[in-house]
Amino acid sequence: MTSTLGVSEPVPALRSRPPTWRDARLWVGIAILAGSVLLGAKVLSGADDLVSVWAVTAEHAQGDSLTESDLVARQVRFAADEDEARYLVVGEALPTDLHLLRGLGAGELVPRAALGPASSTGLLTVPIGLTALAVPPGVHAGSRVDVWVTEENDAGRAVSRPVLRDVVVVAAPDTTDGFGATGDRQLVLGVPVDQEDALGRVLVAVGDSTLTVVGKD
Repeated sequence: MTSTLGVSEPVPALRSRPPTWRDARLWVGIAILAGSVLLGAKVLSGADDLVSVWAVTAEHAQGDSLTESDLVARQVRFAADEDEARYLVVGEALPTDLHLLRGLGAGELVPRAALGPASSTGLLTVPIGLTALAVPPGVHAGSRVDVWVTEENDAGRAVSRPVLRDVVVVAAPDTTDGFGATGDRQLVLGVPVDQEDALGRVLVAVGDSTLTVVGKD
């Protein structure tokens, strides 16, 4: 009898078979590839949707006049074309009159509806000089203030009364900007036309140390 100990049967070679259309792995690979292509196309198309529009670099008050140096470009994606049309787009000619009909916060996009001629702002822009002590330290461009005048009444007593109410500070240069040799302050006020009569009393009081500004914010 012949012994077969120590003799192994030959193992047939395994050959890889190319995937067929019935192979689930093929369809998974196709789905992944298609998804990657669609995702890449969406990212590229989304980048094309960004629009450069103008925003203000700092806070500005109603009545301010903007210049190009007050603007900075921002990349924005709008949901609809009509939304884009509401703002100043970089590359287009800026309007000839950039007076603000309302205040804008620092970094805020500039809406076309917020711009108009100076006559449409409804404000009289008036610079007034005051002693430094007559202006609260927190007053800045965009602040709302009341202006009080100290006058003598019929009895000869000094009485303070508000003559301008809730007016906007268009500009408030620092004392270091060189207004006056004694550190006096200058404020540029945007006074509503309907307070024009009271403005005359304020201008008469300028220089008499009888003006006081009261901040409202």
